[in-house]
Amino acid sequence: MKTNWDVIIIGGGLAGLAGALHLSRNGLKVVLIEKSDYPRHKVCGEYISNEILPYLSWLGVNVAELHPAEITKFEFSSNNGRAALSQLPLGGFGVSRHALDYFLYKKAASEGCTIIKETVTDVVFKNDLFTVTAGDTVLSAGLVLGAYGKRSNIDHALSRSFITKKSPWLAVKAHYSGNFSNNVVALHNFNGGYCGVSKVENNIINICYLADYDTFKKYKNIEDYQVNVLYKNKHLKSIFENSTLLFEKPLTISQINFDKKEPVENHVLMIGDTAGLIHPLCGNGMAMAIHSAKIASELFLDFYSGKIPSRELLEKTYTQEWKKHFGQRLRTGRILAEILKNKTTANVLTLLAGTFPALLPKIIKLTHGKPIIIA
Repeated sequence: MKTNWDVIIIGGGLAGLAGALHLSRNGLKVVLIEKSDYPRHKVCGEYISNEILPYLSWLGVNVAELHPAEITKFEFSSNNGRAALSQLPLGGFGVSRHALDYFLYKKAASEGCTIIKETVTDVVFKNDLFTVTAGDTVLSAGLVLGAYGKRSNIDHALSRSFITKKSPWLAVKAHYSGNFSNNVVALHNFNGGYCGVSKVENNIINICYLADYDTFKKYKNIEDYQVNVLYKNKHLKSIFENSTLLFEKPLTISQINFDKKEPVENHVLMIGDTAGLIHPLCGNGMAMAIHSAKIASELFLDFYSGKIPSRELLEKTYTQEWKKHFGQRLRTGRILAEILKNKTTANVLTLLAGTFPALLPKIIKLTHGKPIIIA
């Protein structure tokens, strides 16, 4: 089967779904290809900065319907248990990917977006046209958005440089019941990684941590690793010991790569984690994913209307906009990651944050954006 579309979106996470909704409601013929069913859980910190709310509202997405946790404070602790607490400059909310992705999926479908459950195996650009192969289906379009997440076989097909490098990081996530502040997102440092804790809808606690594989592989299973490594931080020990796992078992993903990626590869505009992954310690990847979909969608519409006269200018403008909005955040994330990998510097940073309360909000601002302005 061969079908012509205006836009093909590869991947149905937050970025892909936001882009599908944006473009479909503006009259473009959009097909989104996603390999998994909805709803589904994903390894994610599940905290979103309020900077994204104006855009979600413009898309007709009322997140209040999902009853998210309202988050106003940020807590940070080093491996030795020393902690600092700060107000979040903009505030944010906690909502599970299980709920939010499904919500966006239904919204996109209601706006006329065609959603196909299939795995993309090839993307070819020739004669100013994309041909995308997904299972037995071959689709063609003038534009393609890459929104397939952190790592995929498509990265091999596009010969992206980072995909050949092994990464030492893996992530673990699960939902729990228990006692935790409704309005706090916490980041607790431990030897070999960082653990984020916050509430989502229905009073559920989301715990998601990034771990160094060399440290992790010394233990037989996740529980042993948590007890022997994460519990060295007294805050994490208390949280885990006073919480009950709601999943059959935690979710895990490996080979998480924080190397620099290009926002445009083989004429495909990359959005969300596909374009660049911010360290979880910065806690704002979900907002970045949705914001990047807005940027790419607006440029696609300008391209179709003739306001942007060439593909070359489209790609150049998107690259500039991506770097303008997210370059500094990604650089700050990499610097903070290096600081926190070292016990001494991590302890010094926590001490400074506790001694000088204004320091932590300033660091947070470097990893978060301003409220999105809707023209």
